[in-house]
Order: sequence, then structure tokens, then C-alpha cells
Amino acid sequence: MPKINGNEIRPGNVLEHDGGLWAAVKVNHVKPGKGGAFAQVEMKNLRDGRKLNERFRSEDKVERVRLDQKDQQFLYETDGKLVFMDSETFEQTELDSELLGDRRPFLQDGMMATIEYYGEEALSVSIPQKVTCKVVETEPVVKGQTAANSYKPAILDNGVRVMIPPFVGEGEDIIVNTELFEYSERA
Repeated sequence: MPKINGNEIRPGNVLEHDGGLWAAVKVNHVKPGKGGAFAQVEMKNLRDGRKLNERFRSEDKVERVRLDQKDQQFLYETDGKLVFMDSETFEQTELDSELLGDRRPFLQDGMMATIEYYGEEALSVSIPQKVTCKVVETEPVVKGQTAANSYKPAILDNGVRVMIPPFVGEGEDIIVNTELFEYSERA
């Protein structure tokens, strides 16, 4: 694994630090009037989600880790475990459903997800940014309600609540942004 200088750390880099794997979330380069420059790095532990603020000087060496990414198909969920299948080797992988966090309801049968591995250990799962869902419950359209910024609450087929424009009714398919949890467009 390549070692990099403390001033070469960028957001998104995965580092091996204090015996754990950490993702750099925010990096702020500081050049004080007195003393040497340093990078103030906010990191998140990839295994347990802990956060850490660490200061790296330019002469500090840090181990940078490369994660392998594999696209795998979601099959089913059982006992809090998500089962994915590698479409090339047909090997099945069981992962904790907590890896997805709040985005878990957007995972649909047969959906392709990107799983990041460190050796044989799966560290994270990412689903597509936009997913098609059906509106199952919302208020009826009110005639004459044409205000540009008026949104109404809706419940989707996966149980998630989002705000939708007034012209979208029950039974319609919409595309939802899974990172922002908001309406994107009609399907």
C-alpha cells in the first residue's frame, strides 16, 4: 500500500490510521503564521462509524488504502442481512442491512449495487442515486393551486415519506433522489 504525505490527503481517500480504516470526509489545509503547515482532517471509521478529527503535518506519512469495487445484484433480505450476488461468479455475499442506513428502503429486488471491499471484508454498499418509486398515498390535487414552491406530503410504496409537487397523484411513478430523500422527476 502506498504511503502519502499528510498534505496529500484529499476528501474521499481511505486511510489506515490507528489500526482502523478511515475515510477522509473533510480536509482543511492550514498555514499558520508561526510553525509549519498542516492538514486538519475529519475522518469517519468505515467499520463502526466513529468520527475523528486529526492533524497531519506535511512530513507525516499515512498509509492510503485502495478499496476494490464490485457491482453486485441484490437478491433478498433475511434476519437483518442483505444477500447480494456477483453477476460474474454467481457467488453470494451476506452483508449487514445497517451498512445502507436510512437508504435501506430504496433497495429493490434485482437492483445493482456497488460494494466496496478491503480484501475479503465488505465495508460499504452504495445504491443508484435515482430510484423509481410509486406514490401510494397523498392528498388530492387542489384546483387552482399553482404556487411554484408548494409541495405536498406523500408516502411511497417503500414506506418513505417525501414531498412531491401538487400535480403528482396517487398511483404515479416518480423518481426519487436516494441521497437527498426528495422528489426528482416523474418516471
